Amino acid sequence: MNDPATARTEPARPRQERERQRQQQQPRERPRRRAKATVLVRAALIAIGLVTVYYVLPLDGRSTSTGTSVLLACGLLLVVLVFWWEVQAIAHSPFPRLKAVEALAATLVLYILLFAGTYFLLEHSTPGSFSEPLTKTDSLYFTLTTFTTVGYGDIAARSQTGRILTMLQMVGGLLLVGVAARILAGAVQAGLRRRDHEPSEDLSSRREG
Repeated sequence: MNDPATARTEPARPRQERERQRQQQQPRERPRRRAKATVLVRAALIAIGLVTVYYVLPLDGRSTSTGTSVLLACGLLLVVLVFWWEVQAIAHSPFPRLKAVEALAATLVLYILLFAGTYFLLEHSTPGSFSEPLTKTDSLYFTLTTFTTVGYGDIAARSQTGRILTMLQMVGGLLLVGVAARILAGAVQAGLRRRDHEPSEDLSSRREG
C-alpha cells in the first residue's frame, strides 16, 4: 500500500518546482523590462534630438550645387559609419533585439533628415529646382513622401540635379529597407547566439578556475 503522507507530498512537488522557476524568472524579467523602456525612450530622444538639430541649424546661408553635393556625400558616409557602429553594438548587446530598434531609429531618421536638408539647400542655391519654394518642413515632407513611395505629386523635382538627388534617395531607401534590414537581422542573431553561449562559457571558466 502507498504511504498516505507520500501521496500528499507528491502533488506538492510540481507546484513547488513551478513556484521556484517563477521566482527564478522574475529577476530576469525585471532587467528586460527596464531595458525595453530605456531603449524606447532613447530611440524617441534620438529622433527628437535629430529633428531639433535639423530645424535649429542655419541652413539659409548661401550654398552652391557642388557644396550641397559634397555635404550630401559626407552625410551619407556618416550614415554608413553610424549604421556600422550600431551593427557592432547589436552583436555585443545583452538585448540585441532592443538595440536593433534603437539602431533603426537612429539610422532611418538621420537618413531622412540628411536628404531633407539637401533638398532645402538645393532649392536655396538653385531656385526653381522644385515645383515650389521649399521650407524646412516642405523639404522634410517631400523626403518622407518619396521614402514611403506615396508621391502625392504636390511637390516635384524640376531641375536635373533635384531629380538626380531624388533618384539617389529612392535607391538608398530601397537599400536601407532591404539590405540594411537583413544586416540588422543578422546582427541580432549573432547577438542572441553570443548571449546564449555566455552562461556556459562563464560556468566552464569557473570550473577551470
